[in-house]
Amino acid sequence: MSATPPVATAAHHYPTRVTPFRALLTAALALAVVLGVSGPAYAVTPAQKLAVLQSFTQNSAVSYNDWNAARQNQAAWAEYGFDWSTDLCSSSPDKPLGFDFTLSCHRHDFGYRNHKAVGAFTDASKNRIDSAFYADLKRKCATYAAAVRPACDSLAWTYYQAVSRFGSLASVDSADVEAAAALI
Repeated sequence: MSATPPVATAAHHYPTRVTPFRALLTAALALAVVLGVSGPAYAVTPAQKLAVLQSFTQNSAVSYNDWNAARQNQAAWAEYGFDWSTDLCSSSPDKPLGFDFTLSCHRHDFGYRNHKAVGAFTDASKNRIDSAFYADLKRKCATYAAAVRPACDSLAWTYYQAVSRFGSLASVDSADVEAAAALI
């Protein structure tokens, strides 16, 4: 006895009936593929938005880097409806004595504006955002030469105190900047 499979001797062909509904559905799907249209957009829930917002406003360098990557690719985060606007360091210098605080101020604005927009700007979130701001400033200061780092650290502390006490960098006094300059 052979172990070979049986050979088909004849194929039967039956006519395929195309219904109008099937034809319409096929045409609609083909058009959607050609036009690049997908199904319904994924809607971000308020809880998901808040979770991402909180992850973008932590003290860690990872949180900062994640936020900055999102900032550089805002289109990918469009469904979250984040407010990316900023006035940088408000009426205080963005680069006091040449120390570049712009991105730290931008992330701080992002935290305040978006927490307020979702109704989650509490004392706890304000403190976390302000602490993250200070951590960002200190990390920035760590990139400068040791000889000028005390001046940068002094300004970082001044900027942090302004936002933590008054909620704005507008309260940074020019005398504070001059005092930091004396450390150089």
